[in-house]
Amino acid sequence: MNNQKPLRVLLAKPGLDGHDKGAKIVASLLRDAGVEVIYTGLKQTIGQIVTAAIQEDVDVIALSVLSGAHVGLSQSLMARLRKEGADKVPVVIGGVIPRQDIEELEEIGIARVFPVESSLDSITEYFTGRGWEAGK
Repeated sequence: MNNQKPLRVLLAKPGLDGHDKGAKIVASLLRDAGVEVIYTGLKQTIGQIVTAAIQEDVDVIALSVLSGAHVGLSQSLMARLRKEGADKVPVVIGGVIPRQDIEELEEIGIARVFPVESSLDSITEYFTGRGWEAGK
């Protein structure tokens, strides 16, 4: 019998992006794999995301960004996590992320980037294989 608590992931849509089909697919995929997903809904502020992550005591924050504002949103989120003393929570980001931005996002502190062409299997494996713990 497995007594390990399920991974808790906060899935958030920051900023003004109003499209969440991909986020809902990922949430369903992770739930089916045994991950506890807290989906915050559309158009969340960085403050709302950080507050929810702290209140929900999540293991990972996952952002879905399609708006092109991924670098600025990531910088703001990481700064707010540091300010709140929650910067040990790994952050992953997925969506419309150009390959040339991945290195910059990693330098900001993003643990993993899933561009739009990422396979659903690679996303599931990252979370269920607990790659997030190693920050890879």
